[in-house]
Amino acid sequence: MLSLGYKLSSEEFAPNDLVRFGRMAEDHGFEFALISDHFHPWTDSQGQSPLVWSVIGALAHATQRLVVGTGVTCPTMRLHPTLVAQAAATSAAMMDGRFFLGVGTGENLNEHIVGARWPAIEIRQAMLEEAVAVIRQLWQGGYQDHHGRYYTVENARLYTLPAEPPALMVAAAGPKSAELAARIGDGLICTSPKHGLVQKFDAAGGSGKPRYAELTVCWAEDERRARRTAHQQWPIAAMEGPLSTELSLPAHFEAVAKMVTEDAIAEEVPCGPDPERHLEAIREYAKAGFDHVCIHQIGPDQEGFMRFYAREILPELERRRKAA
Repeated sequence: MLSLGYKLSSEEFAPNDLVRFGRMAEDHGFEFALISDHFHPWTDSQGQSPLVWSVIGALAHATQRLVVGTGVTCPTMRLHPTLVAQAAATSAAMMDGRFFLGVGTGENLNEHIVGARWPAIEIRQAMLEEAVAVIRQLWQGGYQDHHGRYYTVENARLYTLPAEPPALMVAAAGPKSAELAARIGDGLICTSPKHGLVQKFDAAGGSGKPRYAELTVCWAEDERRARRTAHQQWPIAAMEGPLSTELSLPAHFEAVAKMVTEDAIAEEVPCGPDPERHLEAIREYAKAGFDHVCIHQIGPDQEGFMRFYAREILPELERRRKAA
């Protein structure tokens, strides 16, 4: 059965706004939220990038039912896996079963700040696998040591632990990452409805595990205004290839964005007030095998978007759920 979630876009909103939107998402019927973990926004025009763990702490008290996961945290360079293990354990203890940790291999945009060389994807995948092992080891409690290829941990103990370790979801954009997610993760996170990724995930041992995906939309009462907002605020939606992981500064993304047209964005992002366009995009993810779809609304009008989804989208999905 399909579960619909809401994206808390740390690149676009200040921390108190994110907390308010999380509470509103719960009130409007969204079942879960993914919150992005960035040091920089993609572009200067997006304008924000608060520390995700502070926001999650506030969300723990501002919401009652909303499940929150990071979408996603990179536990390999900017943040040592011991710190991610501690932050996630604290978040899970505060949210009492409503938190999960989403992890991925990261982007140069955020990770280069510590001065380390940005490694090739194969190295980043190996680092992630070892980091996840460290995180799970620390969640066991007691003093832990680890002497691996990329990380050393000595006499580390997490004193604040939840009753049960949180689920750990792994992001994937290609077949090798999907296989890695199946092997080391409790679920899958993707940002596009690539049909082959779920099949790779299942074949590698992920069958029966949850599959999360992000769908970027831009609702507005006027389609032209929605297209314009999407083009101005989220040009990365039409950036292909490895650009999103390899570019190192928001200015670099802005330079590429000059080559992205409004029409190109509209081909990737459902824009405007037509419910069927939004529903069809959600169905595409469901057909690809995803059972959790997180909706990312571009731009400042989050309240209007939530009212639209509460009125037009969520009831329709509920009707189809009951009919299934």
